[in-house]
Amino acid sequence: MSRKNMSDKPQGVLQSLDWWTMGIYLVLLTFGWISVCGASYTYGDTDILSMSSRSGMQIVWIATSICLGFVILMMDDRLFDTFAYFIYAFMVLLLIATIFNPHEIKGSRSWLVLGPLRLQPAEFAKFATALAVAKLMNTYGFNIQRWKDFALASAVVVFPMLCIVGQKETGSALVYLSFFLMFYREGMTGNILFTAVAMVVYFVVGIKYESVMMFDTPSSLGRFLVFCLIHLFTIVMLYIYGNDKKEVKTLVWYSLLVPLLAFLFAEYVIPFDITWIQMVMCVCMIGYLCYQAVRTRARHYMFIGMFALGSMVFFSAADYVLNDIMQPHQRVRINVLLGLEDELSGAGYNVHQSEIAIGSGGLSGKGFLNGTQTKLKFVPEQDTDFIFCTVGEEEGFVGSAGVLVLFLILILRLIKLAERQPLTFGRVYGYCVLSIFLFHVFVNVGMVLGLTPVIGIPLPFFSYGGSSLWGFTILLFIFLRIDAGRNLIRQ
Repeated sequence: MSRKNMSDKPQGVLQSLDWWTMGIYLVLLTFGWISVCGASYTYGDTDILSMSSRSGMQIVWIATSICLGFVILMMDDRLFDTFAYFIYAFMVLLLIATIFNPHEIKGSRSWLVLGPLRLQPAEFAKFATALAVAKLMNTYGFNIQRWKDFALASAVVVFPMLCIVGQKETGSALVYLSFFLMFYREGMTGNILFTAVAMVVYFVVGIKYESVMMFDTPSSLGRFLVFCLIHLFTIVMLYIYGNDKKEVKTLVWYSLLVPLLAFLFAEYVIPFDITWIQMVMCVCMIGYLCYQAVRTRARHYMFIGMFALGSMVFFSAADYVLNDIMQPHQRVRINVLLGLEDELSGAGYNVHQSEIAIGSGGLSGKGFLNGTQTKLKFVPEQDTDFIFCTVGEEEGFVGSAGVLVLFLILILRLIKLAERQPLTFGRVYGYCVLSIFLFHVFVNVGMVLGLTPVIGIPLPFFSYGGSSLWGFTILLFIFLRIDAGRNLIRQ
């Protein structure tokens, strides 16, 4: 490469940079600082820019993030592909080392304390995992529809997830489930997503209505509904993938008539738990599907049978997981979300106070630094996990909707950038980025509104803290650098 071309390369990168995404990033940083300032402000403060205040320190994090982003833009984008596995290995080792970290903050061992500086490796492991998965899926001959390749890609995602669970940081670990949205875009069968959604439905319905009895029978409404759903989902899958409509009709009548007769007998003759009949029906249906799989050698019978069996095993284990494996605070949060407990002075206090703060903002809000719920510190973690309640109180519905629209524009823009990548590496990494952002925004805003469990993850570019802001900035700017290099001439 000539000296002239070498001197022109930085200019070429800046010219190829997607400035729309850069603009959205800077606007989000600005609104984020305003929100941190409003959430951390106390009546009587005279200097919100002091380094001793959270709003002052957030300016430092913002400035260093912008500098970090500029450094990434000046790097050769091929370095991210070349060193993807090394970066991933380093971050995994750091996650493992953090498990044995003697410093425990709020019950979590996810922080490394380096003097006055505290860093959370889990925030940086996201971009490292995205790079490793992108490099793996860019390998010649990789096909995610092959179980071997899918298992290998899943292992790359799940391993750091397990390390973070070992740090007692379940919320950050759940973020890694967002990578499966990228897998779906790259060709993963939709049956896996459907199975995941079905498991969530089983868990919610079964736990919420577990203690509700059906009329005068000792039958749990939750268990009854879950077994009905297992039958329904199994029959729907058989209808979609099978060719024998008569077989489907027979199973429909079988699934409706037997429980109805069992219910009438339990209600008017001898009371008994009719869910045992449903369980026997499920076992018989699984046996029938396995028989058909052997007889016809049709793979869809075996898959559907495995789905039904997995559904039964999962539901049977759900109660054990909730009551014996989950931590007490996690169990209470789920019960509060499902309406099984009120706990307005305990686990439900944060959500209740944030809902009050958002509701008090009305249409246009109370104005900058004029919120009462946040200024009087009624909402715990209001400048980190619950930062969105400050937006709702001070900026009202208009401001909250504006922030969500900004995030929506960012997601749509990232989809466009990902789709125009000439290489699988860039496209996969781009979808990893937007999936992570989408998960964070959906869950964070949802938990503030009481729609999702409180799992303690930050709102991108809004929540106070250097680790999350640096992590999101690195995640985004690596993709911007990859996108900017797509048309550069390589010599």
